[in-house]
Parts: sequence; structure tokens; C-alpha cells
Amino acid sequence: MNRARRATGVVTILITVLGCSKPGNNGGPKAESPSAEKATFVNRVWRVAESTDVAPGLLCVFLSEGTLVFASPNGKPALGTWNYDGKSLTTVEEGIPYRVDILGLSRTEFRIRSHNPGGVVETRFVPAQESPLRRDRP
Repeated sequence: MNRARRATGVVTILITVLGCSKPGNNGGPKAESPSAEKATFVNRVWRVAESTDVAPGLLCVFLSEGTLVFASPNGKPALGTWNYDGKSLTTVEEGIPYRVDILGLSRTEFRIRSHNPGGVVETRFVPAQESPLRRDRP
């Protein structure tokens, strides 16, 4: 199975599983929204809409138990961890922790600023759209 197909499979499974489950509360911040349900970045599949350093289209999921999943159509999915203590968000990628500022959060947008060793990276996420399963190969 090629990498792109594997990444698509992982993302499809995540969208299916998360779409059928209730959002958990890992302490992630929630913002007021017009609906009765509050916005959260946890257990949602987000797609990078724009960033100062991350390729648009990358998918990201902050799973409620602390796993961070990245998936790209151009590479193998990657795993990290995350923690939110009520005041600050920290992500850990390849063993390196990054302090992350939450700039905005709504049901339709999640904006962050990550303090990486190479500099500050700002990223705007939007909810990933479900796409049909690829059936182009047996």
C-alpha cells in the first residue's frame, strides 16, 4: 500500500470514528458559539487552510487521550502528543515540546501560534470535509 493511500485510509477511519463519537473533554479550551454546543479543537479533524510554515491540506487531530495525529496526502501519517492544562497548550512532535498559543477557536476555525526552535509558526485550521473512500485500487 503506498503512503498516500495509507494516509487517506487513516484519515478516513479517524473521520468515521470521530464523527460517530461524542467529543471528549481533555481540558481543551472551549469558546462560546451561537449554538448550544461549545467549540472545541479536541476530537475533530482539522485541515490546514493557511500557515507560515505548514503545507495547506495537512490534516490534524487532537485526540482526547492526548495523541496528536498528522496526515498528509504526500507522506506517511505522523504521531505526537499534546497537553492542555487550562492555560497553555503544548504539543510534542518527534520528542520535541512546543509551546502553542491558541489565537482563536470556533466551530469553523482554529488558529494557533507554535513557538518552534526555528521560529514562530502561525496556522489556521478549518474543519476537514468528509471525502468518499478511494476505490481506485484493489
